Amino acid sequence: MKRLIVIGSVLIATFIICSSWGFLGHRTIHQLAVYELPPSMRMFFHHNLNEMVKQSVRPDQRRNQDKEEAPKHYIDLELYGDSAAWKMPLKWEDALKKYGKDSLNHCGYVPYYVITMKDRLTAAFKSGNKDSMLFYAIDLGHYISDAHVPLHVSENYDGQLTGQKGLHSLWESMIPELEIQQYDLRSKHKAHYLKHPERNIWKAIRQSQKLLHDIFEQEKEVSKSFTEGEKYRVQMRYGKESKSYTSAFAKAYSARLGKTINQRLISSANLVADFWYTSWMDAGCPNLNKEFQSADFDKEKEELKTEYEAFRKNKLLEKKLLISRQGYDKED
Repeated sequence: MKRLIVIGSVLIATFIICSSWGFLGHRTIHQLAVYELPPSMRMFFHHNLNEMVKQSVRPDQRRNQDKEEAPKHYIDLELYGDSAAWKMPLKWEDALKKYGKDSLNHCGYVPYYVITMKDRLTAAFKSGNKDSMLFYAIDLGHYISDAHVPLHVSENYDGQLTGQKGLHSLWESMIPELEIQQYDLRSKHKAHYLKHPERNIWKAIRQSQKLLHDIFEQEKEVSKSFTEGEKYRVQMRYGKESKSYTSAFAKAYSARLGKTINQRLISSANLVADFWYTSWMDAGCPNLNKEFQSADFDKEKEELKTEYEAFRKNKLLEKKLLISRQGYDKED
């Protein structure tokens, strides 16, 4: 039985930056994914939309209490060997045999955990337990979204190995917070059934890996136009000096990246919707609309219709319907 041997703790990324995709990113992705579901599912999820959006960051918060949570959010592909994204087994059982649990815990296993959560969501749909359906749908969406963040598929997850520390939060948190008003949040995608969900999540992993080179190189290129004082802001936190990128640098870096972050956010929502739909289909398509047949829900149905139209026309922000930004932009 082959085992992956990792030499030196410096090579092991056992902890990642605290807020994958940032709260804004995860919450936005979960809301957009709901609109991509078919009518047979959409009302159920919309009825619970506020809770889904709020709880979309729960797995990140859980890391503070659960020491086994972190590796479920990332996969350090370099540590698994050359061309790992194309050579690693598709199934958890095969990966476990090849690498061993300790190495998987050290190097991360987000694509495998996505499938685990997909199976749990399918079981929840079969059981008819609404709380379980929502719990696993929310968590599944979170891990799928993490797989779309390029810095979640590399041991250089924060640029710490190349003198670019802080790159993680810059890419997935700071830039979306600064730029989301310019993002195109619409999608023509409609949830469809995934015949081989393992292949789909690995495809997302490979797409993330392809973006890594540009993420690191563009940061270096933009840095040539900034002095140290213009690039970083220095603050004192808990008696220690803390350095982070300035807003000016973040905007310049975002301009060099183009639509990359916006596109990864939309791709996340698309695949989240596909996995939710696939889980529901595999459960036998249980009826989720029973409780919404009465006239008591007519107002909510109209609200959903309004939101859906705004989503299709990229007007969620304009109409203040993006939950993660409601009450946030005082200037609007």
